[in-house]
Amino acid sequence: MATVRRVAPILPVRDLNTSLDHYKRLGFTTRTYQDVGYGFAERDGVEIHLGVSQEFLASGRGHSIYLFVDDADALADEWRAAGAEVHMPEDTEWGQHEGAHVDPDGNVLRFGSPMA
Repeated sequence: MATVRRVAPILPVRDLNTSLDHYKRLGFTTRTYQDVGYGFAERDGVEIHLGVSQEFLASGRGHSIYLFVDDADALADEWRAAGAEVHMPEDTEWGQHEGAHVDPDGNVLRFGSPMA
């Protein structure tokens, strides 16, 4: 049986440079792929792919990803200090302390850590 080693969600974006700048402010290391409207944002071993999408441009709908983090409050504070709008973490009935951020293209980055 094959082993799945990692996952890299692909988020649709309108403007790659704007998105790369945004993710850089959130603490990600960013880079483009051969100037073809595709790029990468990496942080702590987590990689997000960003791609300009004609289908996205037509629909205007974003996507969602979930980031499992060790301290949701600390991440929320860090992102707010970088100027990002963040829905501050709250305890959930399923045992996670969760928050969210919506990027400039409407993609939702939900994040959470286990409740104490």
